[in-house]
Amino acid sequence: MEAVVELKHISMNYHEPDSETQAIKDISFSVYDGEFVSIIGPSGCGKSTLLSVISNLLRPSSGEVLIKGRPIEEATASLGYMLQKDHLFEWRTILQNVTLGLEIQNKKTPENVTYVKELLNKYGLGEFMKYRPSQLSGGMRQRAALIRTLAIKPEILLLDEPFSALDYQTRLYVADEIATIIRQEKKTAILVTHDISEAVSISDRVIVLTKRPASIAKIYDIELTAENKSPMKAREAPEFRLYFNDIWKELDVHG
Repeated sequence: MEAVVELKHISMNYHEPDSETQAIKDISFSVYDGEFVSIIGPSGCGKSTLLSVISNLLRPSSGEVLIKGRPIEEATASLGYMLQKDHLFEWRTILQNVTLGLEIQNKKTPENVTYVKELLNKYGLGEFMKYRPSQLSGGMRQRAALIRTLAIKPEILLLDEPFSALDYQTRLYVADEIATIIRQEKKTAILVTHDISEAVSISDRVIVLTKRPASIAKIYDIELTAENKSPMKAREAPEFRLYFNDIWKELDVHG
């Protein structure tokens, strides 16, 4: 299987006028084509910083990130970034919101707009294209935010706690929806989360980080025997509780 994302000995230091803080220490791992990987760790350990390094928003102090075998600065594979909040603009319709990325990249062609409309129809938002964000539920808004990210046809999706602003019940439902869409669209995804249940139910692998400076404590290969592979059904698998407890203990040791 092809390694789509490779991190090699990534470290990240923040410099202040009179001090230096190490946020990430010697992290190496690979993510493979079509894989869904979650990164979990204690609050403030540097999970989002790591995602920013992978997306090339931050340059690491040492180490390198490879995208399909090429340094990230030279990579041709596109990345989509989904943030904690949906950041939908109230003065734009849902269709106008989800085509915003295309506008910014000067790719708002008739063919790409047709593709976006197909996604909206496919995932239950077709009849809401002319609505404003305030007219949609929180879950629908997050679905629209994902479609906005998918509109630019990224090969790799980076998700920075995209469900954290939702109440618990909505979060369960939306996480299930979003993960299912990503699987159906055959995307490679890296999710940062602090929710163990979310990570186990969604992921092929879970990477557990230590407290700051973050390093890898352990990597879990998630194998669940649920008949239906949806995240909601995955929580009913007999192995789910075992993974949850193991990761909980790992976080407790390194928290």
